[in-house]
Order: sequence, then C-alpha cells, then structure tokens
Amino acid sequence: MRVISLFLLLVFSTASVCSEQEAKAFEAYIDTLKSDAQLKGFSADFLEDVFDDITFRPSVVKSDKNQPEKKITLDDYLSTRVPDWKVEQAVTHLNEHKTLLTEIGQKYGVQPRFIVALWGNESNFGRIQGSHSVLSALASLAFEGRREALFKKNFFAALTILREGHTTVDKLKGSWAGAMGQSQFMPVSFLNYAVDYDGDGKKDIWNNPADVFASIANYLSSEGWDENGTWGRQVLLTSPIAEYGLAKKAYKPLSHWHDNGVTRYNGAPLPNANISASLIMPDGEKGRIYLVYNNFHTLMKWNRSQYFGVSVGYLSERIKRGY
Repeated sequence: MRVISLFLLLVFSTASVCSEQEAKAFEAYIDTLKSDAQLKGFSADFLEDVFDDITFRPSVVKSDKNQPEKKITLDDYLSTRVPDWKVEQAVTHLNEHKTLLTEIGQKYGVQPRFIVALWGNESNFGRIQGSHSVLSALASLAFEGRREALFKKNFFAALTILREGHTTVDKLKGSWAGAMGQSQFMPVSFLNYAVDYDGDGKKDIWNNPADVFASIANYLSSEGWDENGTWGRQVLLTSPIAEYGLAKKAYKPLSHWHDNGVTRYNGAPLPNANISASLIMPDGEKGRIYLVYNNFHTLMKWNRSQYFGVSVGYLSERIKRGY
C-alpha cells in the first residue's frame, strides 16, 4: 500500500507539473496572439477587454484529438440526422417562415427547403448552437498546434466579428471547434458569407432568423448553387462497378450513366435530361448508391462529408413531400 501511495503521489505530482507548464506555455502563446492582433490593427483597449476571459480549454483539444474512429453506416447516420420528428419540425418551420424563406430564396436563388434542411442539420433549427467560448476554443486549438494556421486565421476573424459589433464577447459562443450560431459558421465563413438581412447593422446568426436564412442562402449562392436543379437521386447498378471509372470521380451526362447500366432506384430508366452527375458510394457497392449533381458538390464545400451532403439532400426531399 505504501508503494502504491508513493506511485500515485508521483503520478499526481507529475500531472500537476505538466499542467502548470502547459498553463504557462498557453499564457505565453496568448501574449503572442495579442501582439499579432495589434500588428493587424486591433487597438490595445479592444484587445485588453477581449483577451481578459480567454482560457485554455483542455476539453476542446481532447474533442479535436478524439474524433469518432468507429465507422458508422450511412443508414445509421441518416436515422440520427433525419428522424421523423425532425422532418415534421422542418415542415412546421418551413410553413412558419414561408413568406421570409420565399423572399430570401428568390433573392439568392436557393430553394427554401434546402435552407431549412441545412438549418436543421447544423443546429437543430437553432436549438443546439454550442456553449463554448469561441475565442478560448480557437486559441486552445491553435496552441495545440496540429492545425495552428487554420485556427489562428479563424481566431483573428472572430476578433473582427467583435470589432464590427455583430455580437459581444460574452455572447460569442459556439461548438468546441469554434463553429457559431444557427448556421454553425466558422468565423472566416461568417466574414465571407454572413448577411445583415434586416439592415439593423448586425449579422446576427445566433438569434435573427432573417440573418440566419439569408446567410445560409448567400453561402450556397456564392458557391455555385443552381436554383433550377436538385441535389441527386438514389440509383441502382446493373453492371460491375469497374466499368464506371469511379476512382476518378467522373462527372458525366446522365446518358453516360444510362448507357452503362445505371437506373433509377425503382429500376426505371434515368431521366432523358441534359444534366451531368457523379456516381458516389459512401458505403461501397453494397450500400446506398447515388447520382449527385452540381448542388451536391456545392454542399460538399459546406461540409466535406458525403454523409452530410446526402443527409441534407434527403431531408430536403422529405420536406418537399411534406412528411
């Protein structure tokens, strides 16, 4: 027991020393960030107030390092991302905000159902926005170092958001990775795409539905959204996969896929339309297979996960059907 006690004492003492060293290293890193911010033109008084509550968040770094390793299937993913209750709420929200969504949809050339589908996927219609201090989260992730340039860029973007007066430091909350508001924009995306739709001087993606919807629509429109098209369709293969050259992610006309044995999911021929599409298999040949169009590739700019893109498209289809 004495040996065990001494061992535990040594472990806790070592952890305490590491923690103290880490805390000092983080303080020094924050000083560097503050100096860099001053060089970028932020005033000393502004930075004094903003930096006052920045703290190291080990849980944020742990979350970044411990991304889920277990491979879930697309079916599993869709069951959690597009359950019946979410579809019902999406339809309710679409009807509730119909006038506003129609106006914004027409202005930006984005169908309202896709705006609502992204809103629902990102924050559960604004209910789950994250409670982490965005500045502390980004500073901690930059300090950890693996993607320092990315998180520093977003840290300085967050400072710009505060300086422009879109929110206050105590309300600048988001996910552990620094994604913010009902659209879950990273700060750089906020600066590029967020919209003050109601003209009150603030791009409020945390509380203002008009700004939220317009910001989502502006992102899609800016990245090449086609309001006359949809996202894709689930299909069947009737010939071996090797014939499709999928390793190159070929973007071919529907006629090409028809000629190579791809059919609608119900077995009927593909539409006779002048549209190009890619064939994707998120879970391989035995899983769901889709032909996806330009709008799907736009969704992939929002989030590089094919699962995410399919879930947004699937939710939009169910919204369209009304259930």
